Amino acid sequence: MPRAIRLLTYNVHSCFGTDRRLDPARIGEVIRECGPDIIALQEVDVGRARSGGMDQAQMIAAHLRMESQFHPALHLEEERYGDAVLTALPMRLVKAESLPSSGEPRGALWVEVDIGHLKLQVIVTHLGLRGAERIRQATALLGPGWLGGIRQSESRVVLAGDLNAVARSSAYRALAGHLRDAQLLSNARPRPTFPSRLPLLRLDHVFVGDGIGVKACRVHDSPLARSASDHLPLLVELELEPHRRSIEKDNLPTYGSGAPPLP
Repeated sequence: MPRAIRLLTYNVHSCFGTDRRLDPARIGEVIRECGPDIIALQEVDVGRARSGGMDQAQMIAAHLRMESQFHPALHLEEERYGDAVLTALPMRLVKAESLPSSGEPRGALWVEVDIGHLKLQVIVTHLGLRGAERIRQATALLGPGWLGGIRQSESRVVLAGDLNAVARSSAYRALAGHLRDAQLLSNARPRPTFPSRLPLLRLDHVFVGDGIGVKACRVHDSPLARSASDHLPLLVELELEPHRRSIEKDNLPTYGSGAPPLP
């Protein structure tokens, strides 16, 4: 049977809302409204003066009773800024590195989440503002050090984040040539995520690989979400198909005492 997982991607804008109020707890409440199992966050501050020196990844994770992995795309002395993954499921860090950038530094974070017999590979990123830069970053993510090195026969793959790319952009098309856009796999019409008060652009995406179905996908636009950040979160309900090897293992006969079967 497929395993159901709820995954959320959310650019939290350093926890500064559209009302200019700094409030990580409010971000946590928006996430709680969605009830996700795995959360991909972008624009997370850790130790930055502008946000009071707080560790936003840890604060939001504690609010939700989850664990976090954080990767700083930008690291200036004690100030860090980047992406995070939060979950209460068993998780391990696989890779966290910079991506080719000509403007503001960008990076990607890759974690492996254990879901029963399945290993879900979750990569979160926040691509640059310039088209040529995004193409270089998308190409790097599709290369052997990232998505190109994952054997989808053994793992399930999700790429999530603020790609700063609409569907007609070259970076989006490059990624869509290898993975599938979750919003296009659901029965609902694709909805924009930015800006949160009057969404016009579909910049935040979840791409899925082989063996993953999409049961539902929606942009969460509650009153709280419209004020907590300049982006709206995107929630996807995924159905993870078991690997053939797991199916075969589950279907093996058992003999109770461990004795060999009778001839």
